[in-house]
Amino acid sequence: MDLISLIIQLIAGAVGGNLGGALLKNFSLGTVGNSIAGIVGGGIGGQLLSGLFGGGAGAAAAGGGAIVSNLLSGGVGGIVIMLIVGVIKSMMGNKSS
Repeated sequence: MDLISLIIQLIAGAVGGNLGGALLKNFSLGTVGNSIAGIVGGGIGGQLLSGLFGGGAGAAAAGGGAIVSNLLSGGVGGIVIMLIVGVIKSMMGNKSS
């Protein structure tokens, strides 16, 4: 994995986290929270998918397909982590004493 692929995944993760927050308002963490969860999710999702499908090291040489793959894996990872954190936060907030 090269640095450009990682940056693309992190940015896509932040966008994905905010998109997920906009679509799933009940689980939104706010703009900053969605961005942070998305960045973490973008990094994790990108690493997992590139490991599973063998992408990564030659992303710049591989052309547009690798960039699209990085965008999708980062964006989806961002949405997933934002949703997981949002669900956990929602469950903790609904605790009755």
